[in-house]
Amino acid sequence: MITECIWCTVRNPLEPSNPVTPLLPSASRAVLQVGETRNLGVMASLVANNSGLGDESSPLVRIRSLLPGLARAEQRVAQVVLDDPAAVAHRSITEVAESAGTSETTVTRFCKAIGVGGYPELRLALAAATARSSALHVQTFDGDINPSDEIEQIVAKVAFADARAVEETADQLSLDALAGVVDLLAKANRIDVYGVGASGFVASDFQQKLHRIGRTSFAWTDPHKALTSAALLKRGDVALAISHTGSTVETIDFLSVARQYGATTMALTNFPRSAITQLADHVITTAARETTFRSGAMASRIAQLTVLDCVYVALAQRVADSVQAALDAGEAAIRRRRLGSRPDGRRRSPGGAGGQAP
Repeated sequence: MITECIWCTVRNPLEPSNPVTPLLPSASRAVLQVGETRNLGVMASLVANNSGLGDESSPLVRIRSLLPGLARAEQRVAQVVLDDPAAVAHRSITEVAESAGTSETTVTRFCKAIGVGGYPELRLALAAATARSSALHVQTFDGDINPSDEIEQIVAKVAFADARAVEETADQLSLDALAGVVDLLAKANRIDVYGVGASGFVASDFQQKLHRIGRTSFAWTDPHKALTSAALLKRGDVALAISHTGSTVETIDFLSVARQYGATTMALTNFPRSAITQLADHVITTAARETTFRSGAMASRIAQLTVLDCVYVALAQRVADSVQAALDAGEAAIRRRRLGSRPDGRRRSPGGAGGQAP
């Protein structure tokens, strides 16, 4: 229950001609006045920064990642929020409960489940998120590619979804978790990477990067080969499983066997409460939305590659002394296999085999 309000004033930076906008210094003491949307958005952004909400990932990203693990009634509340977050930022808890066909208590329980203290804090966080999008002039799409979409719409929607997946993944990525993974990979005797389907391509890409910097690593996408490999791991080895949903049976089995034989286990998934995380000593997450015509193959792959690129670069930095020698050796080995190169590695001129490149 709100018992006190302390007001200060700040001019809306997005609308210099607007009158001053009331601002509350703390989300825990906040009162939202249902008013003009732009003023509320700016107020919420400033309150979020002051209260620490600005340091967290977008509430919409968290809601999507936690959605499969919520109770059914809480999932209905989540869907109401995801369908129109800007509107929910201006609605009362009673209105949201009615829209979700549930009770106010369930709405409060939903807020706690996604890591915000209560409904007032959720409204502030949602208003801040929508204000940030408005401030950056972000064009948004519903994400679904419809049968009637023109080619221009398809390009715009795919580009938007992929760019948003990278942005939101980076925003929610735990730097502590990432650093812990890098530390263990730097010390690992052997690294096995597992994935099936689209995640298998990501596993192969990451293994190739690890191999180039001299790390002993293998990528397994065939279930029988993966299980055999997992059974040969031991203490000091690392098993990394990649699964967008975190519920792929084969990938869960790989990690389970690796853990049984003493390997340190890691999971890269979009859903931090999924089944695979129960078998992982360390979890890193993505934030990708798969929609019509995109399931399991596009935005999720881009997000997974983004996280593993971060891991790769941080790992290469950590073992820099040996990395450059490995990269130079690999480059020298393949240089002569490129068209336009002379035996000494210098480029041939376009006019002949023996000329100097300009």
